[in-house]
Amino acid sequence: MRRGPLLAALFLAALSLRPQLVGIGPLIPSIQKDLDTSHAVAGLLGTVPVLCMGLFAPPAAFLSQRLGSRYALGAALALIGVFGVARAVAPGAALLILLTFPVGIGMGLGNALLPVAVKERFADRPVFATGVYAAGINVGATTSAAAAVPLTHALDSWRDPILVFSAVSIGLAALWLALTRVERGHIAASVPRPLALPWRNPFAWRLVAAFFFMSSTYYGLNAWLPDVYVERGWSEGRAGALLAVLNATQIVAGLGITWLADRMGSRRAWMAGCASILVVSLLGVVLVPSGGFLWAALIGGTIGPLFSLTMALPLDVGRNPADVAAFTGLMLGAGYSLSAISPFVLGAIRDASTGFGTVLWVLVGTGAALLVVDASLTPARLAAARRSHEPPPVAASS
Repeated sequence: MRRGPLLAALFLAALSLRPQLVGIGPLIPSIQKDLDTSHAVAGLLGTVPVLCMGLFAPPAAFLSQRLGSRYALGAALALIGVFGVARAVAPGAALLILLTFPVGIGMGLGNALLPVAVKERFADRPVFATGVYAAGINVGATTSAAAAVPLTHALDSWRDPILVFSAVSIGLAALWLALTRVERGHIAASVPRPLALPWRNPFAWRLVAAFFFMSSTYYGLNAWLPDVYVERGWSEGRAGALLAVLNATQIVAGLGITWLADRMGSRRAWMAGCASILVVSLLGVVLVPSGGFLWAALIGGTIGPLFSLTMALPLDVGRNPADVAAFTGLMLGAGYSLSAISPFVLGAIRDASTGFGTVLWVLVGTGAALLVVDASLTPARLAAARRSHEPPPVAASS
């Protein structure tokens, strides 16, 4: 099968994986007013999906083995859409949060299935294919962040944008199945069973740390950056546009830098460079807040490549889709589970303080920790991790 339609399918499937999370950020002030909730409770709308993205990343490997990545990913996208509709019509805060769990489960499965789909179909160009679906994630995030407040004003309720995002996800599930329908029915049938998660592999925990600090920073910003600037006197629409800028710049930077990273330089150099710019940008939000759109653009221009490059690391270490599923399962499972607390904890910090200053300094700290971890991902460590996962040689028979 020609791979153009497969790349398009990866891109379209990825569009569904962030609107139910990133698109909620600009709506939080309206949700808080309508449902009379605290910052900490509203923060659960960001915490629950990220937690589910962690808890349900490891089972994705086994679901892929059972159903094949095509049907497994289609089911994950449908889960996001169907329960997204139910969430949009939930009458109170408790049910709204409860219905966020199955939406998050679909997101968690989808996140972990996409790298497996890349390894099965694009083993020769893993970073570029990862960049394509990462661009899809970023386009979905950008569009939802930009459209959330205008849709609310046009349709007169914060619930209507969630209905729109959910209906689109149901359509994208059908498109994924349609574009991949001429593939072998069970592309993963000849692949070895997924290995046990590499709990005792030291390099795997470096991947967890890299993903944890990156996603904690990203989801913390997506949950609270609009509120930070509303508190500084910006309108909700203008503050929500910061997320649109942040996520839009991820698209171009993510694709451009992953294309270059496939051809020159090391993972460590690209990742450490992006993390350095991220720290400077976060300091800018704290110290020079008037440059909000500049800092949002620089943050997006670094988070986008960091996401693609980090997601490609299991592809560098794994020898086959089963290996990739094992490393991805641990990296996403532990990384998302740990970073899930970021929106909630940051909201609780805001409730306990007089403003968002402390929250922003915590985000500077997570960015600095990310820089330290990314700088430790040397080519020698990557090579050693791959060797440590190779099977022992088969003894020659006499």
